[in-house]
Amino acid sequence: MKQLAEPEIRGAFVNCSQGEAKRIPMARDLATRPWDDLDYLGWTDLSAPDRSYLATEHDGQLVAVVLRAATGPRGYTRRSLCSLCLTQHPGRGVTLMTARKTGAAGRQGNSVGTYVCSDLACSLYVRGRKKPAVGGRLEETLTVEDQITRLRLHLDAFLRNLES
Repeated sequence: MKQLAEPEIRGAFVNCSQGEAKRIPMARDLATRPWDDLDYLGWTDLSAPDRSYLATEHDGQLVAVVLRAATGPRGYTRRSLCSLCLTQHPGRGVTLMTARKTGAAGRQGNSVGTYVCSDLACSLYVRGRKKPAVGGRLEETLTVEDQITRLRLHLDAFLRNLES
């Protein structure tokens, strides 16, 4: 992924108003992110941990979305699987993230959800740059390149579901 600047990201939000996009707290470490290893930029709002944001290239253009984390009790002994990168995490390591749909459907309150690594580091897990808890990545016969392609396909499918 190419390095992104704050104005690019703010202008790319598709499921919120321009006013809301201007008020979104940006990731503070944009200059130090491992851009070559990222398929998407993901960050959590430090002042509201149930809000996260994701920016990526989709259908040839930069797209950013506001995500909401589902809240509620979750057992720490339970393991969950990320729908994007297929990494297993114990406890709260995977979160159901929902995003308001774009256009009229979003204004009516319709949303789409998927299970995602809570730290939004799917790209790093797939590439082996970040290690999940013991037993987190299943041994696969797919190459890393094929796993990256699968991650991109799952992410693109989620973003397509946001379109009204």
